[in-house]
Amino acid sequence: MRGITDTVKHLLIINVLMFIGTLTIQNGIFYNWFSLHFPVNDSFKIWQIITHMFMHGSGMHILFNMFALWMFGVAVEHQLGSSKFLFIYISAGLGAVLFQLGYNYFEYYSAYQYIADLNLSSELIHKIANINATEGGYIKGQLFQNQLLPLLAEYNVNPNVLNTQTFSALFEMNIAASSRMVGASGCIMGVLAAFGMMNPEAKLMLIFLPIPIKAKYFIPGIILLDVISAISGQSFFSPSNTAYMAHVGGALTGFLIMWYWKRTQFNKNRWDR
Repeated sequence: MRGITDTVKHLLIINVLMFIGTLTIQNGIFYNWFSLHFPVNDSFKIWQIITHMFMHGSGMHILFNMFALWMFGVAVEHQLGSSKFLFIYISAGLGAVLFQLGYNYFEYYSAYQYIADLNLSSELIHKIANINATEGGYIKGQLFQNQLLPLLAEYNVNPNVLNTQTFSALFEMNIAASSRMVGASGCIMGVLAAFGMMNPEAKLMLIFLPIPIKAKYFIPGIILLDVISAISGQSFFSPSNTAYMAHVGGALTGFLIMWYWKRTQFNKNRWDR
């Protein structure tokens, strides 16, 4: 068995150190600072596009991701070299951001169309989107309403203009704006896609479904389940708050990079190994 590769080792160390920071720095400041917030949210910072890839929300979250990084990353780095492996890893993370934020923007502006006739100012809409109605890890409608009504009064908006549909739309916009994205899953899905393209006959299996399946069937199947979960909200193997479209974006990015390299017969000497 080959030993752990340098880039995978360094990525593991960075992820663990960032998780330690999350656990040790009080009041969630560290987690809030480096997680990726929806750009409408006041907590969004440009560096979060990169730093969120090294953040994790729980011990199980980082454990599964780091296990997958070790399991597939070592093989891919051995085959491609460190530079190309790292290029796929970071590119897949960025592809995950593009897909997940695109999906969140779709949800945000789908809700917006239901309140367009209210003619609320952009400043008021921004403040409504940034209402903190979270308690115990959940966004609660009553907390949202308790803060919404004083805001409407501040901007001289009669609360009677709201009906069930428009209130729900504002609440959905707030939920979308409050979303945060963390984890290396998008990066790892890109690595997994690269592994599958280089080793299509390799047999893989899920921990809780020990049936060996060839990579050329296993990996597209995992991606398809993520697409179904994103559309339906039904979770199959992961928590319900999983950023499914990030998985899809990461996998698609990894696939496209490998497809391009194979198609153009990428010059191996162009990249340091």
